[in-house]
Amino acid sequence: MKLVERFAGEVEAFLGVCAQLARERHVTSHGGNLASLLEEDLFLITPTRMNKGELRREDLVFIRRTGEVIEGERAPTGELPMYLDFFRARPDVRSVIHCHPPFTNAFALLEREDWLMRPVFPETVIEVGPVPVVPYGEPLTQRLADNFAPFLRRYNAFLMENHGLVLLSPEGIGRTMQLVDILEMTSVSLLQALAVGKVKVLSRDAIRGLENTRRARRLPIMGAPGVNDSLETLYAGLCADG
Repeated sequence: MKLVERFAGEVEAFLGVCAQLARERHVTSHGGNLASLLEEDLFLITPTRMNKGELRREDLVFIRRTGEVIEGERAPTGELPMYLDFFRARPDVRSVIHCHPPFTNAFALLEREDWLMRPVFPETVIEVGPVPVVPYGEPLTQRLADNFAPFLRRYNAFLMENHGLVLLSPEGIGRTMQLVDILEMTSVSLLQALAVGKVKVLSRDAIRGLENTRRARRLPIMGAPGVNDSLETLYAGLCADG
């Protein structure tokens, strides 16, 4: 049985997210890419140079951790080196989305404080976490993949400078899409607030309280297992009172 048939449910969910990204204009032209872990040494990934809203089952690519293609008629995304590094460094991760949501992407361009690192909304704090800016690297290169190294084990969401968003999740591709939506709406609110005044940032005590919410909802802490022991630790120095 072909892999595209054996994993029919996962394939349909994957294509659904591809279509949603295109529909919401989080990707345009051939931009953006996705990957999903199916088994220990089996990944589903988007092909290169295709509009994500037009993908069909036969366009998808199945690869091993080495990058070897084991099923699919097309070549995998040119960002493959980046994905191989993600899954190698973060064995807890099950899915990855790279896209260009316009409001979130504005923060990849701004020469000012990275407001997506600061705690402003409870939902964003407990589900997405801080979003550091990864220094610019030429697309499709190992250099770009290497630039993630200082950030990759501590965080789950990243802004590539002058490029776009990457979001990792220990859950399926549908959940990762939800996190993209949360972050994009946070960015909308932040940009509107910054246009008219100062932004209020949550206090350290508030972050300590949100740890109770996170545990009650059984949400995983951001970063690789064992790296961050609490939201308070993760947001140390980023709160209203340090």
